[in-house]
Amino acid sequence: MPGMAPQYQIRADYDARTIVVYQAYPPVIADAALRAGRFVTPFSFHRMTWIKPSFSWLMHRSNWARKAGQERILAVRMTRQGWEEALSRAVLTTADPKAVAQAAVHVQWDPERSPRGAALNHYSIQVGLGRQVIRTFTDDWIVSLTGLTGLTAQVRKAAALTQTGHAGRAQRLFPQERAYPLPPRLHGVVPGGG
Repeated sequence: MPGMAPQYQIRADYDARTIVVYQAYPPVIADAALRAGRFVTPFSFHRMTWIKPSFSWLMHRSNWARKAGQERILAVRMTRQGWEEALSRAVLTTADPKAVAQAAVHVQWDPERSPRGAALNHYSIQVGLGRQVIRTFTDDWIVSLTGLTGLTAQVRKAAALTQTGHAGRAQRLFPQERAYPLPPRLHGVVPGGG
């Protein structure tokens, strides 16, 4: 049908050099990262960290930043070069378990969410960065960290609008996301999405 989103498509807030991905953390991790301008302890450099370019999906996942341990939403602006490097090393989480276990980067596609939390008929990408690439992510790929808790009023307003049947108005408060143009070298490399 015309106007429908492709089932698998990376949608994101990006510019010529960077892309924004989102993460949810407890205050102790988010506050330390924001003070330092980069991820520092108590952020774990020894376990997979997941990045998501869909603001709506992360809002759904964190229950609008109300879920325990996910009260602080960070907008992580990273280089497109780093994003594409991560995608070039990705293995789909539903692939052969041995391949998944050895992969430096995991990709998972989950149903995208409407502002009201309903599953849509297209998918949103999540990218899991393993121990092999976390330091590169934190030290080389990240351009800036922004705490969206400073935008709590806006996020809460969007949640209230959504809950009172004004999802269209809520959507206007979200970051503008559009189809991400994968370079030709990644066509067919991003499992399910290129």
